[in-house]
Amino acid sequence: MSVITLNEKNFEEEVLKSDKIVLIDFWASWCGPCRMMSPVVDEIAEEMNNTVKVCKVNIDEEQNLAVKYNVMSIPTFVALKCGKEIGRSIGVQDKEEIKNMLK
Repeated sequence: MSVITLNEKNFEEEVLKSDKIVLIDFWASWCGPCRMMSPVVDEIAEEMNNTVKVCKVNIDEEQNLAVKYNVMSIPTFVALKCGKEIGRSIGVQDKEEIKNMLK
């Protein structure tokens, strides 16, 4: 499964109504660490596609979602299950650290 781009229109359907754990990558195109993490996020999406839905939010385009989830620094990774936050990490992370949030 490929990474899903989130916006305010599809957020409820893709995240809040998901029967899978959802990983959201809050990022921006001008953010060097975000660009470094992008291939890692893609790998997680491929490796965990049966159990996890991987999504991205461009904070420049979807500021309201960034505010809703109190994103102060990027990249920020938020894991949700049944619409409730189960994990969060900020900054460049090892792939295994992100995957550990998704269990």
